[in-house]
Amino acid sequence: MSQNKNALIRYKTIDKCLQNKYRQWTLEDLIECCSQALEEYEGRKIPISKRTIQMDIQMMRSEKLGYNAPIVVYDKKYYKYEDEDFSITDIPLTETDMNVLTETVSMLKQFKDFSLFNDVSDILQRLEDKIYSEKSHTKPVIYLDKNEKLKGLHYLDEIYQAIIKKMVLIITYKSFKSREETVFHFHPFILKEFNNRWFLIGKKKATQPITNLALDRIVSIDYDFNLPYIEEDFDAESYYKDIIGVTVNSGLQPRRIELWIDASNAPYVITKPLHPSQRLIKENEDHSIIIHLFILPNYEMERLLLGFGDSIEILRPEGLRNRMKKILKQAISRYEPKVNTETNS
Repeated sequence: MSQNKNALIRYKTIDKCLQNKYRQWTLEDLIECCSQALEEYEGRKIPISKRTIQMDIQMMRSEKLGYNAPIVVYDKKYYKYEDEDFSITDIPLTETDMNVLTETVSMLKQFKDFSLFNDVSDILQRLEDKIYSEKSHTKPVIYLDKNEKLKGLHYLDEIYQAIIKKMVLIITYKSFKSREETVFHFHPFILKEFNNRWFLIGKKKATQPITNLALDRIVSIDYDFNLPYIEEDFDAESYYKDIIGVTVNSGLQPRRIELWIDASNAPYVITKPLHPSQRLIKENEDHSIIIHLFILPNYEMERLLLGFGDSIEILRPEGLRNRMKKILKQAISRYEPKVNTETNS
């Protein structure tokens, strides 16, 4: 590993330590954390001198790297950021940075038609928008739907690392239906986002079916380094190809679902299919349409179809049609006048 790479790892580690304002950091503490970080990346112990960390702190304080980190010493031995909200990762981009990023984005956009870049096209667009907003000092023109107050988002990176390193998790979990928390081992396979929520997909045991856990219902995460990780060739694309959302009802087979869509919503459904299996069956004289989907019915599918209100009708299968009819009748009953059963005395 190059010395420049080592230095960047130390800067990042020192920054992460000093962001934790609930602990006092001595020079020895910073040396220990940097040693651990370098050992994790390098795979072997690398000695770090006191002078090296002192020089790192001076470098972070200086303008050479653009950090200007407000690192101060208090009680003659503890280090901290004078500005508690400071982080070297939040440094504004310089004009040179902007020009380099602009040229990089322009270069990458030349390859937009290559399949290799299909998955990063939205990233390039967001980066281009960020550069524009920084340069012009205006608000971004692209606004992505997000929910920063959603619980569990702080577990994302921790779980991501556990998946990569194939680590067995010990998860404390409380579902919406459960009154008590449960603790269990979990072998993580992938992270999946749907409808602005994140889910962890994996297994509790090798003999049990694949399970999805909502990150906002996770109470805590620990690790079991003694339990072997389940090595499974999990193909997410194949596993989710027949559903909408994240819930896969094991044991069921995909079914043909036929839907009538009214004229006002037909263009929306044609241009933004409800599922990749969607096919147009008929276009009626009143511009309404009939389509079919070939999917596994689940909770997310029902929520999607119910969201269309009176603009949609399930034609078949009969079982799903009757279930939706029952749900809609119950919904209507919520709006019926309440009968007063009390009698005047």
